[in-house]
Amino acid sequence: MSKRVLYIWYKYSQGILEGGGQVSSRNYRMVCRAVGEENVESLFIHDDRKGKSLVTKLLAAPLFPFGYYYGLSPHRVRAIVRQAQAYDCVFIDRSLFGQIAKGLRRAGYQGRIITFFHNCERTYFDARLPRHLPLRNVVLRCAEANDRLCCRYADSVVTLTRRDSDQLRTRFGREADAVIPVSMPDAQLPETDASVLTRKRPVCLFLGAYFRANNEAILWFIREVLPHVDIRMRVVGRGMSRLQQESAELKQVEVLSDVPDLQPVLLDADLVILPVFAGSGMKVKTCESLSYGRNILGTDEAFAGYEIEDDKVGARCNSAEEFIAAIRSFAENPRPRFNSWSRELFLQRYSHKAVQAQFEDLLR
Repeated sequence: MSKRVLYIWYKYSQGILEGGGQVSSRNYRMVCRAVGEENVESLFIHDDRKGKSLVTKLLAAPLFPFGYYYGLSPHRVRAIVRQAQAYDCVFIDRSLFGQIAKGLRRAGYQGRIITFFHNCERTYFDARLPRHLPLRNVVLRCAEANDRLCCRYADSVVTLTRRDSDQLRTRFGREADAVIPVSMPDAQLPETDASVLTRKRPVCLFLGAYFRANNEAILWFIREVLPHVDIRMRVVGRGMSRLQQESAELKQVEVLSDVPDLQPVLLDADLVILPVFAGSGMKVKTCESLSYGRNILGTDEAFAGYEIEDDKVGARCNSAEEFIAAIRSFAENPRPRFNSWSRELFLQRYSHKAVQAQFEDLLR
């Protein structure tokens, strides 16, 4: 008899997905492969096709202090619990919905509850939310409360990194039952020419959607590094045209917002620059860069969760001086634009094929 799974998504999204949306879609595909797509039903907490009215937002806000993240309510949780009785397993894709795990367990649900932590959510929202946001601390407490509920009530807890698992153990006394890293489908790359070297005036690419940690990263790079190197800088990410309008500093670089196909810009890049200093989980942009065999200059945070050999992937840079030195090194000593080590690491550890067995073990 096949196992039936109720897969709970954060939201139904159309168009270009951000990093979290890509991981959610990956998880769903892996679950479908493990138990059969016909045995998986999706439930969306949000649906971008319906929009979010002002009334909806106002009704949701008072529930934050009680641990109901935006889109949930006691009534909605009870409805999900009733629906879940027809399924052998509930896969909660995001620990922001710990109230669902609590509701299931307290209602005597006999199936299995799996929660996938995209991040330690308090750490993630601490990096994401503006410091001046009036309800910032309320949202942070709500995020942490749901992480705690998932650790208490889920049968299986999954994180992207050992770092996040260690953080859960420190905060809530429970480590992950499985650590499954970010992965991506294998991009079918055109035939590469190993003789094509990085340019003396390198094309440097920053990948990242509009949100606080990414915005701070690229603006820091423009202020602290760009004046000291001779490069062609490109910024590519969902909604980044908004940052270009907000910040005059971004007008001195090329900005490509909401690009439907990243392959041309990735293949044209000599270097991918990832000066990210805050966050949790893993950076999908790092996986994407590896999949295209790019040379990457990244911070500790950009490489968190990845088994990287710094000198082979490009360089690990945590200061302006280190970024400047690494960029100058590539400019003065050209090397292959296609990094075969990055590509091979992706295929072995961070492709969908590499992690499929872990999902099968999880759902067995």
